[in-house]
Amino acid sequence: MALDQLKKERIKKLKYIRKLGIDPYPARLDSGQAHLTDGQALPAGRQARTTAVEALKKMGKKVVLAGRIRSLRPHGKITFADLEDTSSRIQLFFAQNDLNGEKYDFLANLDLGDFLQVSGEIFKTQAGETTVKVASYKILTKSLLPLPSSWYGLKDVEERNRRRYLDLLMNPDVRKTFETRSKIINTIRRFLIDKKGYFEVESPVLQILYGGTRARPFKTHHNTLDTTLYLRISNELYLKRLIVGGFEKVFEIGHTFRNEGMDRNHNPEFTMLETMQAYFDYNDNMDLVEEMFEFVALEVFGKTKLEYQGQVLEFKRPWLRVKLVDLFKKHTGVHFNEIDTLEKAVILAKKLGVEIKDYMTDGEILLEIFEKKCTDQLVQPTFVYDYPADFYPLAKRKADDPKFVESFDIYCAGMEMGTNYTEQNDPQALRESWMKEKKKAKAGNKEAQKLDEDFLEALEYGMPPTSGIGPGLDRWVMLMTNSPSIADVILFPSLKPEKQKKN
Repeated sequence: MALDQLKKERIKKLKYIRKLGIDPYPARLDSGQAHLTDGQALPAGRQARTTAVEALKKMGKKVVLAGRIRSLRPHGKITFADLEDTSSRIQLFFAQNDLNGEKYDFLANLDLGDFLQVSGEIFKTQAGETTVKVASYKILTKSLLPLPSSWYGLKDVEERNRRRYLDLLMNPDVRKTFETRSKIINTIRRFLIDKKGYFEVESPVLQILYGGTRARPFKTHHNTLDTTLYLRISNELYLKRLIVGGFEKVFEIGHTFRNEGMDRNHNPEFTMLETMQAYFDYNDNMDLVEEMFEFVALEVFGKTKLEYQGQVLEFKRPWLRVKLVDLFKKHTGVHFNEIDTLEKAVILAKKLGVEIKDYMTDGEILLEIFEKKCTDQLVQPTFVYDYPADFYPLAKRKADDPKFVESFDIYCAGMEMGTNYTEQNDPQALRESWMKEKKKAKAGNKEAQKLDEDFLEALEYGMPPTSGIGPGLDRWVMLMTNSPSIADVILFPSLKPEKQKKN
């Protein structure tokens, strides 16, 4: 039967239910049945709903349950059904002898997907299945559309992402992934707050001047202020302001927005963990990152070895630490420092088949080559450190080699997990770096960083030596839940509108 016809049939039932004087969408459970729970009377108005998983353990007890009907199996004067809530499923047994004739006949108005409240005693059938012998029931919600398995299934990946509510209903593993995501993020919070003494903060999502990294922003307009605002591409500069203001350990878990393309590792709206700690450098933060990943793996999964797409990842400390220049030499055969001019960098990129932009500096070209040619083999959790300085204006330059900065990226399963560094706290040096970014913007680099006078003023009041980390939590969850795409771990990923897609 076509979907529109199925809907018409359900609407016909809905009209009949209302004609009987029954509300198919009541506001709450019927608290008048609460006295049935364990045979104990409860104060008027108090609900005593038992979850399905709890009911399975209450043999011989009277319970009140509420959930969605997932199967209906009428057999003349008896009907079996399955009721599902977030905890489990449980079988229901309706008998005409236990219900008056009208109440039993009303079952014909129910469909898969309807929500029901039932009251009755737990017993075991001859087949040994724990079941509720229904003494009374009440419809809570009449569903007008059938669940996907009833008419076409839910297999198309894009349709699953677009209608996540159905995906969660039809695919238990999907719901488990998001339950695990919640546990991972909660465990990160506990690690930082309870074990490390960090203070959780919130910084602006709408910003007058975006900054903290290189990316193209989403732009909007505030009518009352009559000013342009941007969705943040990073919260880094605000956390540093807090370090200037006297905090020593801060972090934020929040959404970040970058006006970029979408693929298995990228979504324009994503979740980041950003920390700042005074008197830390990037070596300290490498220790922090590997300790945190190990802690989360043990707390959430009870082990440090986790499978990801056919590979076993070991999150136990210590992780491999390798210089970018050493990896570059290993995979390209060229020593990084030998490419000391823009011309040489362009020649090498063409030789290796790496696409570059006209506005790129030699350091940026070398970094592009590195990301395209040297990272796929980084399977186990790895710190790649000491990056070219002209790509990270906010990072502290290395004292012994100013061409590089004290920075590291986290790599795992060939995937970059976040950039981290010792923060540049010299306002004059940062101004100089941002002036170079301004030249890059004029040359056509739309992702070049903006000069932020307000932040420079904050630095002039003095910021102690500081370092922060910024791992992407969606990719972190991908790794630990064995999810191949970032869309699998974001409840509602960005998608092209259906009308636009059809056109």
